[in-house]
Amino acid sequence: MKSKAELIILNHTKFGENSIVLHTLSSEYGRRGFLVKVSPKTAMALFLPLNILQAEVTENPKANLWYARNFVSITPLNGIRGNIHKNTMTLFMSEVLYRVMKDQTNEDGLADWLKGQILTLDALQSDFANFHLMFLLNLCAALGFDPDAAGLAPFVDNNLQSVEALLSLPFTEALLLPLTGADRNAIAESILKYIEYHTESAVNVRSLAVLREIYG
Repeated sequence: MKSKAELIILNHTKFGENSIVLHTLSSEYGRRGFLVKVSPKTAMALFLPLNILQAEVTENPKANLWYARNFVSITPLNGIRGNIHKNTMTLFMSEVLYRVMKDQTNEDGLADWLKGQILTLDALQSDFANFHLMFLLNLCAALGFDPDAAGLAPFVDNNLQSVEALLSLPFTEALLLPLTGADRNAIAESILKYIEYHTESAVNVRSLAVLREIYG
């Protein structure tokens, strides 16, 4: 059965000589990998992390890997792709979701929530250095374990006051909270440990090291 779906790109991995597995999140299918035929002429920039694409999906109930083709970019994300800091954040955000969400699982409303996060980051003109921290805290809520200061306290060590502020301030004010690069890195690591605790899985996010380089 063929149908059109809106897919958010999380990652892709090579599969044989002429194919990739495109790991995606969508309202229709949740977290699912699709087999995609590629060639030297394929515009791989189409599959950058958190790109929002429309695709034709061929469902096969007898197989775990379904096919996807005829990709069209729905939103160009010019505000993200022209900014190295935002690009690095999308790499981090997509990797967190790729590692937290198990293949072929679906959290109701998560894809719509993620699309909102992507479009918000794309639209921000400045003062987005704390965005990935808000993303992590909001992801906890989207996954069903609303974070609060008491629950996070065992994980955040000396940054509890900053985390309390991020939790309590309106979104725009939380983005303006003055934090050092070291503070942001420590808080991000702490929230990831909190997510690991609640999902009972290891979340080894390698792109966090890239964020450290960007934000110091």
